[in-house]
Amino acid sequence: MEHTTPHPELSFDPEPKEHDRRTFLLAATATVGGIGALFTAYPFVDSMEPSARAQAAAAPVEVDASGLSAGDMITVAWRGKPIWVLKRSPEMIKAIDAPNPALADPTSKSSMQPKDCDNLTRSIRPDLFVAVGICTHLGCSPMLRLHDASLNAELHEPGGFYCPCHGSKFDLAGRVMKGVPAPTNLVIPPYRFKGATKIVVG
Repeated sequence: MEHTTPHPELSFDPEPKEHDRRTFLLAATATVGGIGALFTAYPFVDSMEPSARAQAAAAPVEVDASGLSAGDMITVAWRGKPIWVLKRSPEMIKAIDAPNPALADPTSKSSMQPKDCDNLTRSIRPDLFVAVGICTHLGCSPMLRLHDASLNAELHEPGGFYCPCHGSKFDLAGRVMKGVPAPTNLVIPPYRFKGATKIVVG
């Protein structure tokens, strides 16, 4: 009986070699692992994208100060913080310009304000004061007090801001008084004018 040798290209091994089996298993494991990692990472990467709400919260805020009379103050929200816009009278501006030994940081050297607000009134325009309405002590919101006899001895006429939480006091430029818990003057946010009475905060 004649024996024939199968052609090398047509030979078939019914049991795969151990090396081939390992290679297949490693490739399959890597593929499944890669797909799993992709699905696991997607929520994390997606969470890094700023939401529409977050983008809106960080967007600039426009304030119309045309309806304000001297002594009026409005509050708007920007980045989750109250922003004050106070219309100051000539009397208020004069009080700010006058030397006041009760102030802890009269020239605002240790406080935060934009470069164009680095002056005694801490504002771009003396008649309009823009500030973050949060006490620099523990984050309470001070109140505007004008011509208040109980505070005039410390805040000086015509008044200033008083924090009811722990008694910190600030003048009408947001400068902190000596001997109170608040360590620095009120923060002035970045802002600019868009016309004569439109203010853009942020």
